[in-house]
Amino acid sequence: METYRSAFLQSLENPEDFWREQARSIDWFKFPETVLSRDDRGNHCWFADGEMNTAYLALDYHIDQGRGDDIALIHDSPVTGTISHFTFSRLRDEVARFAGVLRSLGVHKGDRVVIYLPMIPEAVIGMLACARIGAIHSVVFGGFAAKELAGRIDDAKPRVLLTASCGIEFTTVIPYKPLVDEALAIASHQVENCVIVQRPQCVAELGLADHDWRQVMAGAVPADCVKLAATDPLYILYTSGTTGKPKGVVRDNGGHAVALRYSMEAIYGARSGDTFWAASDVGWVVGHSYIVYGPLLAGCTTILFEGKPVRTPDAGTFWRVLEDHRVNIFFTAPTAFRAIRKEDPEGELLKGRELSDFRTLFVAGERTDLPTYQWLCDLLQVPVVDHWWQTETGWAIAANPMGIDPQKSKAGSVSLPMPGFDVRILSENHQQPGPGEEGDVVVRLPLPPGCLPTVWGDHDRYLDSYLTQHPGFFHTGDGGYFDQDGYLFIMGRTDDVINVAGHRLSTGELEEVVASHPAVAECAVIGIEDRDKGQIPIGILLLKDGVNITKNTLQQEVVAIVRRDIGAFANFKRLVVVSRLPKTRSGKILRQAMRKIADGMNFEIPATIDDPAILDEIRDELISDKIGFISESKI
Repeated sequence: METYRSAFLQSLENPEDFWREQARSIDWFKFPETVLSRDDRGNHCWFADGEMNTAYLALDYHIDQGRGDDIALIHDSPVTGTISHFTFSRLRDEVARFAGVLRSLGVHKGDRVVIYLPMIPEAVIGMLACARIGAIHSVVFGGFAAKELAGRIDDAKPRVLLTASCGIEFTTVIPYKPLVDEALAIASHQVENCVIVQRPQCVAELGLADHDWRQVMAGAVPADCVKLAATDPLYILYTSGTTGKPKGVVRDNGGHAVALRYSMEAIYGARSGDTFWAASDVGWVVGHSYIVYGPLLAGCTTILFEGKPVRTPDAGTFWRVLEDHRVNIFFTAPTAFRAIRKEDPEGELLKGRELSDFRTLFVAGERTDLPTYQWLCDLLQVPVVDHWWQTETGWAIAANPMGIDPQKSKAGSVSLPMPGFDVRILSENHQQPGPGEEGDVVVRLPLPPGCLPTVWGDHDRYLDSYLTQHPGFFHTGDGGYFDQDGYLFIMGRTDDVINVAGHRLSTGELEEVVASHPAVAECAVIGIEDRDKGQIPIGILLLKDGVNITKNTLQQEVVAIVRRDIGAFANFKRLVVVSRLPKTRSGKILRQAMRKIADGMNFEIPATIDDPAILDEIRDELISDKIGFISESKI
């Protein structure tokens, strides 16, 4: 068993030997002779001459090893009261048939398929079917509004869109078909065919270009896996950018498979046959990496959970799933546990549960506050690992390597840089500050396998967004520091992106939507600390002269616009009206100054006040007063 330190040093000093050895863990059609090289754009790329297929590795390989009757996927849906199981053989057969459906609809290697689905098995089947034939999937989170879906359709230009008749949020049925039809009407790109999964809770009326999932699957001819180059794209996943236009993060096949297979063993300590549960959504990177691909590549059973930690049906739902499915490793966002703790602070709903199979809890997606972390440690009596990664990297930059050499944990830290990630802290002038001193968190190039090689259709944006600010380094957009023991502490975004319950949102995009209200002259959106969501957006608004509208009416109307154009998951619920916005002499709004105001204002609120309405009122007054003060100052 290698130590963390030796693995980490080898990965930095001799990355080709290190990753060649890790590549042996997957079954290649053609093992790569070239491990690290550069493409014609000067990008580092991994395993360029290797040939493989990700869907084969996730399903067919395990069947070939005699594990066809083992459970690959469990769909647990508290919102419908159903649980279903898929063996590796059954899941492979469904994937092969839908791959045949895609072929019959004209989808071939390199074509794109947009998937807009709730957390149902067809989402996993659709992703793996694309991978099977070399099509590129782009999964869009089902909470996005029509405008957001349309933007992703125009950028990815898919031939087929896979969706459902509805999603279910708690007890509310949300029809998808009207939303999809609206998005298709908005989009400039014309999608040739839509496949609709009809759910009994809401049956959609189909149009001329629509196909019923069950009908097309009934007559499908299964498609075999195709040989793909390691550098062929597997998927596009859109993430918020500071300009407001989402960035299409591209993931390749070979590096992605090697990195995720390595991470499952080295970081999560997962073994073939384990049950792994990532309580996220397939529309986010956690869902791609650790609901679908990572666990299946490692031969684990993965859980697809349709619901929320509370109200589906109660705050004990997570504990029930852990017990019922004998989960070994669990991964979710701290937000989920803050919600559970709020409903059940003493952990009464955990009592009596048989969780002897449960080994480790991993949290990520946002900063884990100390009270929640300590509550989890005391309640669960298993290691609680706070780790940090991004949509762009696809797997953990910093964590605790539970599978090779577990390290001690430090509250508030995301542990240690993982093998392959040469993490540094740099100041604005590219100097490295000392222990405890904050700066930009960057990663020295080359990035390890599995990280993005470009932004879909816009390589210049990739260079400008990630590689320009600190030449020779990948700029994460987060700020942080190392302590004297080499533990990494992430302090939050340094750009105009906020993190709401683990969902990244562009403040620029929010500002564009808020400013569309006819009463708004100017606006800025900043993230403020929230004890449940981590951060929530708040709008700072300057109204047009002569506008006669109450704050309550304005707030209701602006909130409705954000829900319509972005989605309810943005959690935009509050705004503050000010007489002036703070600006530089050149007219640039001082968003960073306002963010600092928001970060510091909780120290001025009496700790004895616990009424949410009163807290909101005090915060609004503090923000208004301080913004008014700096607006009047000479800058």
